[in-house]
Amino acid sequence: MEEFIDRCDCSSPKGFRVNSVPLLQPVPGPTGPPEPDLVRIRDLIYQVAGIFHPDSKLRLLQDRCGRRMKDLKMRTLHEYLECLTVGPVRQTELTTLLNEITIGETCFFRNKQQLDALRHIVIPNILQIKSQLPQRRLRIWSAGCSTGEEPYTLRMSLLDEAHTLLKDWYVELLATDLNERSLAHAKAAVYGNYSTRNLTPAYRSKYFLPYGDQLQVNPSARSNISFSRLNLSDDTRVTFMKSMDVIFCCNVLIYFDLASKRRVIQHFFNNLLPHGYLFLGRSESLYGVSEDFRLVHLPGATAYVKGERSPAEGKTI
Repeated sequence: MEEFIDRCDCSSPKGFRVNSVPLLQPVPGPTGPPEPDLVRIRDLIYQVAGIFHPDSKLRLLQDRCGRRMKDLKMRTLHEYLECLTVGPVRQTELTTLLNEITIGETCFFRNKQQLDALRHIVIPNILQIKSQLPQRRLRIWSAGCSTGEEPYTLRMSLLDEAHTLLKDWYVELLATDLNERSLAHAKAAVYGNYSTRNLTPAYRSKYFLPYGDQLQVNPSARSNISFSRLNLSDDTRVTFMKSMDVIFCCNVLIYFDLASKRRVIQHFFNNLLPHGYLFLGRSESLYGVSEDFRLVHLPGATAYVKGERSPAEGKTI
């Protein structure tokens, strides 16, 4: 998830102009309304990244802002807001703040049923459809890849099929996230006990190397994966994620409000090939979000496939 979308006007020499968003106005609570400068920072984050902090979660946002203020030796939220909007390092600081508020928690082989469905049902279906094409290539996108456990898990699962089901096929994995720190972690590919707790002894020996008291993903499991920073609310950049066979976006949309979810899901629809599959987290659903996808039930898991849409029904973002 990267860059800053056009809802923030960076053309002015004074920096960002935060447009008015009526739905984001503070709602008075039992202890009074939220601090206005904190609400303005909340609105800026929403406009840039689609991530919305309701009033009940503003304490968490204030804590993250407080960490940055301490590092920058700032005493008030008003000072920090000016740093984010008109200061000379506003874009760099906004990126740093987004790093603070988008720290994810994940592990290898988090959803084995989903992986089994991918290997035994989804991939065979896709290969059958694409078998007559001259180019034998699969493209899989891990959207919101966090610290890399998901794309590496996908790579290991598909490597297990490299000499059988996927023989002579080239599999390309694209892994994106908004958080620069998470991406740096993913590229280093070094993990501790918490991330590796679900690994079987076979996977540990086959795809990992000792790295001090931790483990590092070995070169074969790191191949054919590209990591990059991408903001799922950046309409221009997301448009380039074309011709995907499978998209994984697990436990990412929970940070978006309904309007932002619909925008991201519309991008996924446009970027998936006609036979493409979309996987979400176990507790996530497109109910009330999009009617463009059809829910399919797989053994132990669910996924979404593109529904049929006539040319006249095509949507623009």
